[in-house]
Amino acid sequence: MVLVLGTAILLAEIFTPYYIRLYFDPASPEGILCTRITRILLPGQLFFFAGGVLTSVLLVRKQFSFQALSPLVYNLCIILGGVLLASRMGISSLGVGALAGAYLGPFLLNAYGAYRAGMRYQPLLDLKHPGLREWVRLSLPLMLGVTIITLDSQISGYFAKSGAGDISRLNYAKRLFSAPMAIIGQAAGAASMPFFASLFGRKQFASFASAVNRSVSRLIAFSLLGSAVMIALARPAIDIVFRHGSFKAADARSTATYFAIFALSLALWTAQSIYARAFYAAGETFAPMLAGTIITVLSIPIYWQLHVHFGVIGLAWASNIAILFQTGTLAILAHRRSLVPLFGPADTPYAGPDRPEIARAAVAGLVSLAGTTLILRLFPLAQTHLGDIVSLVVGGTTWAILAAATLHLTGSKLLSQLRSRAS
Repeated sequence: MVLVLGTAILLAEIFTPYYIRLYFDPASPEGILCTRITRILLPGQLFFFAGGVLTSVLLVRKQFSFQALSPLVYNLCIILGGVLLASRMGISSLGVGALAGAYLGPFLLNAYGAYRAGMRYQPLLDLKHPGLREWVRLSLPLMLGVTIITLDSQISGYFAKSGAGDISRLNYAKRLFSAPMAIIGQAAGAASMPFFASLFGRKQFASFASAVNRSVSRLIAFSLLGSAVMIALARPAIDIVFRHGSFKAADARSTATYFAIFALSLALWTAQSIYARAFYAAGETFAPMLAGTIITVLSIPIYWQLHVHFGVIGLAWASNIAILFQTGTLAILAHRRSLVPLFGPADTPYAGPDRPEIARAAVAGLVSLAGTTLILRLFPLAQTHLGDIVSLVVGGTTWAILAAATLHLTGSKLLSQLRSRAS
């Protein structure tokens, strides 16, 4: 795969100006800059691939610390690239930092972890090896298929490219939304994958279904609470993180609106990460990737029409609709294939997600959202950094108190689960 991907990267380096046409005229200043940065970033994909393979070695051993540190190293290198090289290279310095981060974080850090775990690499080019054939069988659909998970930002960016600053504001909102999404959904999905695969491999199908539904239920419940605080604190959070230089208060307000819309779909993004891992653990990759590709193609007219009628806000809503279709389709597919039932007899492994617990979390989310919004409206603060900090502290405290009180009064088990995890 290093040979295959390396060849693909080499061809992409040569033909970069041709696919840059999707966004810019290659001969324009923007096109020339985009071509240069793309060519800097392309080799990093080889490090991401190799790092992903090395990460799997650690995940099956339930060692998660290296994977947790990898994105921190990656982002730190991007920051250092800008700080150290911006005066000489301009914005291309961020691309150099990203390339260095891909090598040092996702690749080298996980290579060190895998080495400590006992893995030793030796070049092997045996195309008949049964392990390689099984790996290709499972991985090929993931390589050839496309999903809204990977293309959402690109599709939105394509339609938003004509408006001055629209892509930036939309990307800022999506970037801040991606942080809790990664913490809650992607991390849980990666950590759950070896456990799901172990249960399925031992043919403990009832335990497998129960484990997936428990994970989905908890993630949806926590995500509903997370959505409440993200929506309530969208304005001060965006303002304090992004309002600098040319990014003014008006930009922060519009970006906060996009962020709040994205936040509504947090439960969908986290749930789909678990359903996808359930399919992968069961050795099924073709069905979810085919479904994801179809949904992506069918979603493009939705992005187009909502953008035509509602502008950039329409793209944010289109993103939510697309992930709703993606998550719902995965859940229905898992149910129809008898992997993870959506409905079943109560108090059995096939009972489906814990709907009462999800309902309690939804009530707690609504109560905490309403209370936090009311407090911030009754005591408005200036849109300054100090005002934003006070708003985040007061609003966050109000949300935590109201959410915890509502969960306690409704008899939710989330608080006890949090305490047991912390201990």
